[in-house]
Amino acid sequence: MKYKIIAFDLDGTLVDDEKRLLPGTVSAIMAVQQLGVKIVLASGRPTYGCRQVAKDLRLDEYGGYIISYNGGKITSVEDGKILARRALPREQLSYLYEAVKQEPELAMFSYLHQSIISEQPDHPYVLEEQRVNGGMPVTKVDHLLEALDRDPLKVAVVGGASQLHRLKERMEAHYGDELNFFITNEHFLDAVPSGVDKGTSLGFLLQDQGYKPSELIAVGDSYNDLSMIQLAGLGIAMANATEAVKRSADYVTMSNNEGGILHLLNKFILSPDQTNAEGIDVEDINRMMEGNTLMSSLGIRCVRLEPGYVECTMPVDKRTQQPMGILHGGASLALAETVAGYGSVLLLKENEIQVGMQVSGNHIGSAHAGDTVHAIGRIIHQGKSTHVWDIEVRTEMGKLVHSSRVVNSILKKR
Repeated sequence: MKYKIIAFDLDGTLVDDEKRLLPGTVSAIMAVQQLGVKIVLASGRPTYGCRQVAKDLRLDEYGGYIISYNGGKITSVEDGKILARRALPREQLSYLYEAVKQEPELAMFSYLHQSIISEQPDHPYVLEEQRVNGGMPVTKVDHLLEALDRDPLKVAVVGGASQLHRLKERMEAHYGDELNFFITNEHFLDAVPSGVDKGTSLGFLLQDQGYKPSELIAVGDSYNDLSMIQLAGLGIAMANATEAVKRSADYVTMSNNEGGILHLLNKFILSPDQTNAEGIDVEDINRMMEGNTLMSSLGIRCVRLEPGYVECTMPVDKRTQQPMGILHGGASLALAETVAGYGSVLLLKENEIQVGMQVSGNHIGSAHAGDTVHAIGRIIHQGKSTHVWDIEVRTEMGKLVHSSRVVNSILKKR
């Protein structure tokens, strides 16, 4: 296999905007791990904030890694061993600390003993850090630097985007090569030790574990992902990435809310080039459905297409919901028929066409406005005159909301 290790940024990349793993993402990562590909979570989060994702993806079983604190720490998930760690000397932080104190709208935080510590624990972006990291405890301290009983792996400043950009320029002018500063999103500025970034830490991990950069896929969306994207044999940017990241990448996948990870894993690992044995390209199908079609009107997108197997997504929004904000049963049926239709088209011989003949559906649960449902279709009978498909529609959290049996009639062209 050409690619043997994949590094994923978390926020804006591996998880959606609600910090959830999409079901398609989980199933695809399980599939590539079963092929022997190692997974690395490379994040600005502390190790604490990466552990639940690592657990959900079973990195302990498959021997994955966590690169946390923007590269400050590398941990083997299988045995908990720390492979590398580099901290910030506290004596270097005084100038940054005093500069932040002069800006009342900014807040500064760090981590100590499995807790976020800050002088402003109720600042909205400190609370956002708590949410992102799975409810990590927040502790109020009177003086941030004095509260640190050891050198931290990183400190962060949060606030308005324009203020953070100005602060970053000022700090880089003052510190030079002594510290590294990253704007991880428009409201977060991270400070880490000089020479620490995701690319450098990944380079160490590759060498330590016997991999080559050419065997690495790195995926991200923000400035702190640039170094690993540039290191990788295949650097991939999300559709929601900054323009600088997109320009540096070898390929731009779909967004973190649209199954971008599933798409890229299918394209480069599971079903290379997203072209199946019959030469039908997933993106070609999606382009064909643009415009005045039901699929376009409902926002249905195909994300995987193989003989006997189809995956599609559909948003729950004003196009597909009931007045109460719940997924309409008719939209579920339309999604199921679409999935089965795509699957049968792939299986047709040159002189055949398919038409829908029967659909029987069961509405089992509910999906709410803001969700994106994920439909998987599997063929259970492929005869000369009929195809029978089993379709399951699930929420992003994997809850089953609809099950259908679809029968397509296979006709000879006249």
